[in-house]
Amino acid sequence: MASSTSRKTLLALRHVHFEDLGTLAPSFAARGFVIEYVDAPLADLRSIDALAPDLLVVLGGPIGAFDDAMYPFVADELALVKARLDARAPILGICLGAQLMARALGAKVYPLGVKEIGYAPLTLTDAGQTSPLAALGNASVLHWHGDQFDIPAGAGHLARTATGENQAFALGTYALGLQFHLEADAARIESWLVGHACELSAAKIDPVALRTQASEHHARLSSVAPAVVGRWLDAMPT
Repeated sequence: MASSTSRKTLLALRHVHFEDLGTLAPSFAARGFVIEYVDAPLADLRSIDALAPDLLVVLGGPIGAFDDAMYPFVADELALVKARLDARAPILGICLGAQLMARALGAKVYPLGVKEIGYAPLTLTDAGQTSPLAALGNASVLHWHGDQFDIPAGAGHLARTATGENQAFALGTYALGLQFHLEADAARIESWLVGHACELSAAKIDPVALRTQASEHHARLSSVAPAVVGRWLDAMPT
């Protein structure tokens, strides 16, 4: 997809209000995307045409991709994601969004065993080094998850950390799943710290330290994160 200011539609499925497109929103807007948010827990997801938007972004949230027994909307969201993937239509999944993509593709999603929360760099695989993630360099990204996906059959494994082996995957140029948060805006990190206060307390993670990390890494991450998305969009066929 060539860089362009022609009008395109981006539908973002959001699970909690503060986990939005963050620092990526201006980049999408600059490329001509008109952004619409749908709050997945409240929306009639069955009424949404999975193929209508030019780009679907499925954002993060504090539940699991396999939690449809407790949160029935997850089943409808999974069906929407699967329809998008089956059509090979452009889709970006972040954290929970990537887990839903993996599940829709038949891969296992399961508890990691620990909480991986905080800023740390990725180790790119050989495939990752030739992918849009190469734009990250050695920048630290925000990790905030307790579950992990297996790499779906046919997908490229792009990144790992010492804690989580499977941090990113891609299918062709149309589907990108990221376990970590490229989009988190350090200027709004307080919403994350308050919104996930119980999780941080249970994991014995100091919000003061996490706030400090956010401040330290914000400038670099907010610079390279749009470059990752830009490279991904540029690689799409027009």
